[in-house]
Amino acid sequence: MAAKEPAMSPSDLPVAEALDRAAGPRRAEADELLAMHREVSGLEPVVWADRIIGFGEYEYRYDTGHGGRAPLLAFATAKSQHTIYLPNDFAERWPDLMAGLGPHRASKVCLYLTRLSRVDTDVLRSMLERSLAETRETWG
Repeated sequence: MAAKEPAMSPSDLPVAEALDRAAGPRRAEADELLAMHREVSGLEPVVWADRIIGFGEYEYRYDTGHGGRAPLLAFATAKSQHTIYLPNDFAERWPDLMAGLGPHRASKVCLYLTRLSRVDTDVLRSMLERSLAETRETWG
């Protein structure tokens, strides 16, 4: 029996198909996020786990032995919100950026935006730049 592919791995789904999960104004915002992530990373997008638009990749392994692969930068878009994937505890560690961003929700590694048009995209770009730098520094 062949080994099962991990859930978090690149897929063959076209990027446009993943972006089309957003409609109306959010669909145009998805294109903005795509361009911003591409500019910051200098890399081309690949769909991970059939829904996440990722740029580049790295391998991680924690002290517990758990490890895997993940994109260097990533976002996902849906009907009701955009999800930006950032380093662990970014909201607590980056209060300077969080304060200037605009309306958002945050969890341990996800930044949720209902509308890109309501946030400061310069601050968001700074968050992506900081995320990329931290990830490269931590994981090589």
